[in-house]
Amino acid sequence: MSVLKRKEAREIVVGLLFETEFREDENVKEVYAVSVENREIPKDEYIERAYFGVCDNREKIDELIGASSKGWKTHRLTRLSRSVMRLATYEMLFEEDIPYSVSINEAIELTKKFDDPKARAFVNGVLNGVKEKLESEKPEQ
Repeated sequence: MSVLKRKEAREIVVGLLFETEFREDENVKEVYAVSVENREIPKDEYIERAYFGVCDNREKIDELIGASSKGWKTHRLTRLSRSVMRLATYEMLFEEDIPYSVSINEAIELTKKFDDPKARAFVNGVLNGVKEKLESEKPEQ
């Protein structure tokens, strides 16, 4: 099993999620298998967990993104912004070892690298809204 840097693994997951946007009528396991073969994606636990985690929890993830996107419906976002935000939201929900701030920062870096420059502020604002909602729902310790 290959050991990728988390940054590289995130780029691959966003690519897989972006690709899935164009192949919504196909089974996500098939999309993953074909993508792994065609793009020679290394076997990596985080990539599999994050990709399938986003796919399996997309409704809940999109609900959180939609609630924080102030008037924008999730389906109106660009496919790339949506993919980046889905991954970051997945991490905030399910990857307890990753601080929210790291997930948001990595999402901004992915947006800088692959999306329109105008998207950064929007992605940052939405993800900070998701973070605030999740923090407000955490039980007091």
